[in-house]
Amino acid sequence: MSRRTSLRVARNVAVAGFGAAALVSCADPNDTTEPPAVDPLVAQADLARRDAAAAQAAIAVLPDRSADLRLIADQRTAHAKALDTEIARVAGAYPNGSHSPGPAAATSTVAPAPPPNLDAMRASLSESQRSAAGLAPSLSGYRAGLLGSISAACGVYATVVLK
Repeated sequence: MSRRTSLRVARNVAVAGFGAAALVSCADPNDTTEPPAVDPLVAQADLARRDAAAAQAAIAVLPDRSADLRLIADQRTAHAKALDTEIARVAGAYPNGSHSPGPAAATSTVAPAPPPNLDAMRASLSESQRSAAGLAPSLSGYRAGLLGSISAACGVYATVVLK
């Protein structure tokens, strides 16, 4: 073996040894850190899907209010999609598996429930409004603005659209 070859082998062994030591030092068997917290927007997206499903179901029993209920169902579905996109953006991946927005898939589904009456719809939307308004101050930037907008929209649906 030539001197040059032996120096290459020694260098490669040293680099491999350093790399292995670095990998072993990264794994701590006594690591008790908590896994990352669930994004607080997940619950908001679930509320949006719940409200959209309830409004869609209510159309069947309240045909005279179908235009209002369809508006609420469409807008709350749009809220859920916007929240899902933001959750994915912060996580670093989008629901379509890429690192850019595209057709988003729902992160969770809402079980079908019996169609609500208008009072139940108002109560559900008011709950969503309070939840979004309560969470918005703890966030910043776009996320806070998104929740503020959703809170305002839910308030309008509950007090104006479903009056």
